[in-house]
Amino acid sequence: MSTQTKKILNGYHVVFLVQSAMLGTAILTLPRELSAVGYSQTVFPLLFGVIASLTLWPMIWLNRKYPNENLFRINELLLGKVLGKIINVLIILQITVFIAGTITYYMDLIHSTTLPEQTNTFPLILLLLLLLYIVSGGIKSIARFCILSFFLTSGIYYFSHWAFQKGIVSHIFPLFNFNSHELFDAMKRGYLAVVGYELIMFYFPYIKEQNKAFKHALIGIWISISLCFITVFISVIYYSEWQLKNIKFSVLNLLKAGELSFIERIDVFAMTLWVFLVISTLAVYLWSAKKGMESISDKKKKYYLYILAIVIFLVIKLPFTRDFHEKLYKVNDYLVYVLIVWPIFLCIIYLLRKKQVQS
Repeated sequence: MSTQTKKILNGYHVVFLVQSAMLGTAILTLPRELSAVGYSQTVFPLLFGVIASLTLWPMIWLNRKYPNENLFRINELLLGKVLGKIINVLIILQITVFIAGTITYYMDLIHSTTLPEQTNTFPLILLLLLLLYIVSGGIKSIARFCILSFFLTSGIYYFSHWAFQKGIVSHIFPLFNFNSHELFDAMKRGYLAVVGYELIMFYFPYIKEQNKAFKHALIGIWISISLCFITVFISVIYYSEWQLKNIKFSVLNLLKAGELSFIERIDVFAMTLWVFLVISTLAVYLWSAKKGMESISDKKKKYYLYILAIVIFLVIKLPFTRDFHEKLYKVNDYLVYVLIVWPIFLCIIYLLRKKQVQS
C-alpha cells in the first residue's frame, strides 16, 4: 500500500542534499587515491561526473514509478516482503558501517593535526550528539544545514591559490599515459570520493518537483565534481608524482603553501571548518538508515536514531585491531558500488513484471 508523504523539499534543497552527501572526507585524499595514474588523474573527476550522471538516471526513473516510496519500500514491492526486508537490512548495515568509517577517518585526521595528545572518545560523543540533533529535525532540517555548510566552507578553496601560483602547469601533460590495471585501480579507489548522490532514492518521496529532480540532482553532482576537479588539478601541478602517491593528507598540505599573518596554521583552520561538511554528509546517511529501520518495523520511532548512534559508537570503539577496522571499512566502502548499480537491477525487474502483467 502506498504511503502518502508530505512534499517538503524544494529544488535547491535537492541540489545541496546531493552535493553535501558527496563531499565528506574522501576528497581529502583523492589525489593519493588516483596516484596510480600519475599526473593523468586530472581528467578522472570529469569521468566520475559522467558516470555519476548516467547512473543517476535509473535511480530517478525508478523513483518516479513509485513517487511516494523510497528505495526500502520499492525493494519490498518488487522483490517481495521477505527478500525486500533482507536487502533493506543489508543496506542499513552498509550505511551504518560507512558512517562509522567516515567518523573514524575524520577523528584520525583531527588527532594527527590538531589534538595529538587527546583521545577521540569525547570528540566522538560530541559529534554523534550533534548528528542526532540535526537528523531529529527531519530531512528539511538536514537540507538547510547542508546549504549552511556549503557556504561556510566554500571559502577554504581560496587558500589553495598559493599552491596554484607555485605549481607547474605542464605537469598535466601528457594525458592517458597509463595501462588498464592502473586505470581500474584509480577508478576503484577514486570513485569513492563522489558517492553519496545515490541517497536521493531515500528522500525522493519528499521532493516537491519530482519531474525536475534529475536536473536538480545533476546540478548538485557537478558542483561536487567541479570541486573535486579543482582539488586534483591544483594537486597535480603542485606535487611531484612521488608526493601524490605518498602524502596521505595532500589537500591539507596544499593549504600550507601560503601564509597569513593572522592565521598560524591554515590547515588546522580548514579542518575545523571541514567538520561542517562531514556532519552534513553523515546526517543524510544517518537519516537514510533511520528510514530503513522504520521500513523494517513498519513503525516510526525516534529511538531508532539512538540505536543507530550506539551501534556506530560501538563499531568505532570496540577493541578490534586497527588493521581489522581498516579492512572492514574498505570492504564496506566498495559495497556502495552495489547500491549504485542496484536500481538498474530493480528497473529490469519492474519492466519484466510489467510485461508479464500486460501479456
